[in-house]
Amino acid sequence: MILRRLLNRKSSTASKVSMSRPEKWNLFLAIFAGKMIGLVMVIAAMMMIPGLLGLSASAAESYTPHETATINAINTMWTLIAAALVFGMQAGFVMLEAGFARKKETVNILIECALDTAICGVFFWAIGYAFMFSHGNGFIGYNWFFLQGVPLTYEATGVSILAHWIFQFAFADTASTITSGAMIGRTSFRGDILYSIGVTGFIYPIIGHWAWGPDGFLATMGSAGHFMPSLGQPFRDFAGSTVVHTIGGVVSLAGAIVLGPRLGRIFLRDDKEKGGLPAPHSLPLATIGAFLLWFGWYGFNPGSTLSGMDIAGIGRVAANTTLAACTGALGAMALAFYFGLTKGKFDVGFTLNGMLGGLVAITAPCYWVSPFGAVIIGLIGGIVVFGGVYLLEYLRVDDPVGAFSVHGLNGIWGTLSIGLFACGMYGATGPTGADDSSPVAGLFYGGGTEVLKAQAIGSFTVTVVTFAIAMLLMWLVMKLPQPWSLRVEAKGELGEGGIDIFEHGSKAYYD
Repeated sequence: MILRRLLNRKSSTASKVSMSRPEKWNLFLAIFAGKMIGLVMVIAAMMMIPGLLGLSASAAESYTPHETATINAINTMWTLIAAALVFGMQAGFVMLEAGFARKKETVNILIECALDTAICGVFFWAIGYAFMFSHGNGFIGYNWFFLQGVPLTYEATGVSILAHWIFQFAFADTASTITSGAMIGRTSFRGDILYSIGVTGFIYPIIGHWAWGPDGFLATMGSAGHFMPSLGQPFRDFAGSTVVHTIGGVVSLAGAIVLGPRLGRIFLRDDKEKGGLPAPHSLPLATIGAFLLWFGWYGFNPGSTLSGMDIAGIGRVAANTTLAACTGALGAMALAFYFGLTKGKFDVGFTLNGMLGGLVAITAPCYWVSPFGAVIIGLIGGIVVFGGVYLLEYLRVDDPVGAFSVHGLNGIWGTLSIGLFACGMYGATGPTGADDSSPVAGLFYGGGTEVLKAQAIGSFTVTVVTFAIAMLLMWLVMKLPQPWSLRVEAKGELGEGGIDIFEHGSKAYYD
């Protein structure tokens, strides 16, 4: 009966059928249950396949919590301060996205960002942190669900395990918020709930485990008994150009592709006079948001040392973060002035996104590069933003805030830049200070191509897998009946008051 109804349903009447009818609830529950069953099977395979193939051993059997570890008060306090700074970036994201969007999309953005934070907190407590940071195998962690049975500190950092959870929750929340940027103005609120669960509960933490987990196959790559031992180099991502920004940016791209453009959106290749992104409704709001994000980045990057004892490393990371943001803004502004649609004008939007692109690019290499390297990395990051925006415009992908160009493309660039600009002076941060006995050197500093190869393998793996899974997730949610489908009904986009009135019954501004 369900199959016959699916085959005979006409698209023109599908949006008018109420979810209150029992058969529609049956349809929704059947599809959603199928998704959950498939997800459980994939996770089970991740847990079992490494053992069958003889890859990394199941660490759960030999791992015991280090209850004798001592909490380092300085490291824990530093991590909590950094976590607060990173969490404060949510205000920046809300303002930036709302400012760049149209007025009738503002309330939707406000509540969507609040919802993502709430969903992320619950799921990262229940399963996300366990998948990402507990011991398991090269693909997934499988201890510490609901934060049960956790040790006193996270590994050997000396950071209280719950302080580490707060810090990493703020990171997960950032990735979740990035995802919504390219999907503004046409995503249904219920659809947003469903894909947010998929991203924050499964995609981000499981793929993140590969690079940041204690036994992730990319984190342990190049060492004996692990993935590609002959390479001799692990994948490095100090503060998340790949784990946070590439994942968030690529998921946002998948969502934008599946959704299609906002109704009435005209692209430059179709009309050079009227084409291009709709005008932002509040550039002051977007500018304040961008600077709040920059401020929060001083927790994002320096805080990733997880060590208040590594004073030299914290200072270097903060300085590199600052320089990359400055040159990113200058690079994007200059290109927009000479080659942009507003040729001969100084464009605020490109300047802000160039600033953020520089920040994203320096996030992975910030510990290992010199200030000069940060200047170049940020400058190229601004160029990447400019090119990425016009590339999506040509491909007719509607990305209202430039989420993929800023986060996705610059996440890739920043990750690769370690293999080029790591200056050969710095090794690793530690709970009692820096350990520079094995410094990282990139191609331009006499290190050869080994580091670059490891970065390329890790970035390519995460990008491709994330895009494939995100496309499947978005497509499945898109196929659900209204009002649970990914895309809001046409009358919600075009009606008086737009999506704000249709979904939330209120406007951001009243006369």
